[in-house]
This record gives sequence, C-alpha cells and structure tokens, in this order.
Amino acid sequence: MDAKEFKQRYYPFHPRLYRVAYALLNRAEDAEDILQETYCRLWLRREELTGIRQPEAFCVTMVKNLCMDFLRASGWRNGGETEEMPVIPSEGTPESELESRERVAQIEWLIDRLPEKQRIAMRMRGFGDCSSEEIEAATGESAANVRVLLSRARKTLRERLLKQ
Repeated sequence: MDAKEFKQRYYPFHPRLYRVAYALLNRAEDAEDILQETYCRLWLRREELTGIRQPEAFCVTMVKNLCMDFLRASGWRNGGETEEMPVIPSEGTPESELESRERVAQIEWLIDRLPEKQRIAMRMRGFGDCSSEEIEAATGESAANVRVLLSRARKTLRERLLKQ
C-alpha cells in the first residue's frame, strides 16, 4: 500500500477517531498525540491491513486501546488535569456566566467520579458528540449495555446534583 492509498483509506476516519480520543482523554493535545501514534502504527503495519474488512472499526479500537494505555500510564484517575470547558458567550450577566462555568466544572467533576465504563460513555456522548454506534465500537459494549451505562450515569449525576 502506497502513501496515497493509505491516505485515501484511513484519513476519512480522522474526525471520528479524534472525537473518540478527545472524549476519552478530555484534552485536545493528548487526543492529537494518540491519533499521531495511531497513524504511525497503521503506517508501519500497512501491508498487514489489506485483509481487514472493517478498517474504521479497527481504527476506533486501536484509538480506544491507545487511550486506555495512556490513561493507565499517566494515572489520570488519580488527579489528572482536565482542560477548562469552553464557555459559549451569552448575553447574560457576568454572574450568570460564572454560575454556568461553575455548573459545568461541577458536572465534569462528577463525571470524573463515575465508574470507568459509565465515565467513558458519558464523555464520548456528551463531550465527544459520539453516536451510540461509535461508543459501542470504542468500548466493545453492546447497544443495550451502552444505553444502560448512559442511563445509569445520568441517573447518578442527577442524584448527586440534587444532593448538592
């Protein structure tokens, strides 16, 4: 496989792969690094990839696995930093914008404390704008399990927000 064929086959997946990586890592720089690593590994294995029937699913799985390795290696669950969520300017008062920012930060903090599978599903759905099918492919969960994970995560978040 030459470079032109490689680009034609794998670069169309880039937006989806980036959404998956960003949803799992919550940092643009880390997501970009993971995608760079993914493309390097794909390029090095390009001759072996010709027999893959679903290259997009293969790439999503590779990105997910690299993200999980990165998170384990960086100790992300134990105090890793997250980017500040961009706030869309509104015509509200500075006080209402501050309240909105605080609410977003509170929700992100609560999401970070969900069980791993729920956290990943919520990040992919909410911040990565991923479809259920993309979450299924990235996590290896069935459609029913993804729905259950999202439902339980939302219920937990709702309950914790009401307590505060």
